[in-house]
Amino acid sequence: MGKIRFINEFAADRTFTYDERIALLRARKISQTEEKARAGGADEDDYGLIEQDEFRYTLKPNHPNGSIYGFKAWSENYCAILDRHPIYVDALDAFAAKGFFFLERLRPPGTKWNPDYAYPDLQAIFDRYQIISGIDNCHHFTPDLQIGFDRGWGGILAELKEERARHDESHHEFYDAEIAVVEHVIAFIRRAGEEILELSRIERNAQLAENLRTMGEIDLRIASEPPKTFREAVQWSCWFSMLSRTYNRGSAGGQLEDLFNPFYERDVAAGTLTDDEAVFYLACMFLQDSRYWQLSGPDANDEDRTCHLSYLALDAANRLNIATNLTIRVHDRIDRAFFRKSVELLFKNRQGWPRYSSDKALMEGFMRCGYPKELARRRVAAGCHWMCIPGMEYTMNDTVKINIAMVFEVAWNEMMSTEGERSAEALWKLYGKHLKIAVDATGRGVMHHLNYQTKSQPELILNLMQHGLVKKGVNITDGGANYYNICIDAAGIAVAADSFAAVEQRIDREGKLTFAELKRHMDANYEGVDGERVRQLMLHSERYGGGDSLGDRWAVRISRLWTGLVRDLVRQHAGDFRHVNFIPGLFSWSNTILLGSILKATPNGRKAGEPINHGANPNGGFRADGAVTAMCNSIAAVQPGYGNTAPVQLEVDPQIANDPEGIDKMCAMVMGIIKSGNTLLNINIIDARRILEAHKDPFRYPDLVVRVTGFTAFFAMLSPKFRQLVVDRVKSVNPEACR
Repeated sequence: MGKIRFINEFAADRTFTYDERIALLRARKISQTEEKARAGGADEDDYGLIEQDEFRYTLKPNHPNGSIYGFKAWSENYCAILDRHPIYVDALDAFAAKGFFFLERLRPPGTKWNPDYAYPDLQAIFDRYQIISGIDNCHHFTPDLQIGFDRGWGGILAELKEERARHDESHHEFYDAEIAVVEHVIAFIRRAGEEILELSRIERNAQLAENLRTMGEIDLRIASEPPKTFREAVQWSCWFSMLSRTYNRGSAGGQLEDLFNPFYERDVAAGTLTDDEAVFYLACMFLQDSRYWQLSGPDANDEDRTCHLSYLALDAANRLNIATNLTIRVHDRIDRAFFRKSVELLFKNRQGWPRYSSDKALMEGFMRCGYPKELARRRVAAGCHWMCIPGMEYTMNDTVKINIAMVFEVAWNEMMSTEGERSAEALWKLYGKHLKIAVDATGRGVMHHLNYQTKSQPELILNLMQHGLVKKGVNITDGGANYYNICIDAAGIAVAADSFAAVEQRIDREGKLTFAELKRHMDANYEGVDGERVRQLMLHSERYGGGDSLGDRWAVRISRLWTGLVRDLVRQHAGDFRHVNFIPGLFSWSNTILLGSILKATPNGRKAGEPINHGANPNGGFRADGAVTAMCNSIAAVQPGYGNTAPVQLEVDPQIANDPEGIDKMCAMVMGIIKSGNTLLNINIIDARRILEAHKDPFRYPDLVVRVTGFTAFFAMLSPKFRQLVVDRVKSVNPEACR
């Protein structure tokens, strides 16, 4: 295949500062984002993919339905892609590692899961309760890049071949697929180095030619050898990200200081690396992909991890100023200057980064699962709302969800269609029955996924960055992981809690409606005579997020029931050889629209088809004053408490922190939210005017970034429905700006 690159029309003698290169690269990134947005966009992470027409790949199926299943088909198709994949390189950049698509998404619609292992009985339950089962969904566990830094691709290949010789034929399918993948990875990176060196010889600008030459030489070395320098380590991680993304959307980064600071300190001590260079390399890494990185937090000895490189990472993200998924792990001994700097940049750039996680709440929660503090501390922020021990866990984080608002609908319909008591408590008994059915079916679905995922989509890339897995010779779902901690999320807690509260308050306590009257108005979607009056009556009952309200009490009750049912799955599946641990969470990701789309009108005044609430947040308008403290305390009260998060999504007016005193107050507020028992804090700094203008014409501000949920995204990349979700949150923060 031919090379894909930009032709930089720069004079031969022109020189560039690092800031000039970052600015030019950023401008190109914005232009590429606009291209992707005009091509259809996406309601998810940016991933750093390039929109291009030069390379298309046609899947080579091994099944009559046109899809691919199992080790051989996945490895053959992936290796064929690497053989033909063009090398994207920009002479201004420090690194070359851009991809164009995901192999997993080339499968025909409806053919993801191997039909030989169908689950029709479970699917009927999934459909009834609107369950996203996680079967064949994206893995969402975290590799340990340190394995690659220590061994390099050549060392990994040697270990695979050694272990194949030690194992019997039952493991050879695994080893043959992995060996083929690594051999093609090495050849691909080596080809990249050769092509980049070729480009360096024809690049007329002397500075850029030298940059290309260095880049090519680095790729030739790290194609098989472990990285030795800071720049090589960053380039190695960029290649891994591109390679894993190309397979199946790839992976998170990990704890940035642990991975890169040893290289940084050695190079600085040797006099071969300056801070300006390090910042530039980090900026190029953030530009390459929107991977999740964790900064700060305590080490194994409770000492703060913050170091000079932590500051450089903030500096790099600041200079680049695009969608960047950085998480600050907050603890009592965090470097306060570093923490304050992060809050300053949050308000300065208004791009939704960084976000903040609680070391104490997350660590103590994971320890309740039976793990020691040492392992709990090693779990890092690795995605929208979840944590993972790099190279140790298989998690399925953020891929398994039950719409508990739909569970409420099923319980409501049963109560209203049968003879017997009608009350909030009678409804609660039915709700508990149906929630248990939904949770138990979801647990069985997880086990079905684990039992047969290798027959559908084995993890050929991330397998290689797991501790001890290569020696076992099995796919990660077949016992290759050290720990199986499967997250199951509840979505729609505010809809369910507010519905229970509205029923109890307006019917049971006040007698302002009967159940039959409410059903009639709900069936009519609150249209017709008196419909809007009844809707407003229900809508303004005591709501979750109000502060010790009836809705808050119902939300706590639901969360405790939910947590107990999910944790009971651990006992139910205790005999499985993988010792699966089920961890409850409260999160909807970007499924708020999907999960609300087929949900009928609910007793809290929500109309049919409207989105459910976001994550663990209250429904909009939960209090007339929109009090942040009350909302955050409400979310803290419903935390499941087993090591994953129920995030706080906070929209803040930028004027709150437009001077040093304001920044100090915001630091205190963030610290207070974290210390209140909350696990993760996502903050959007809402520039209402700009967002409203961009909603009308998204290409007016192609560089506008918002935190949609756990991830940040270019606003222009979002669909109109998702942009509307952000606009609705703007209205709740700054209604005056929306008139």
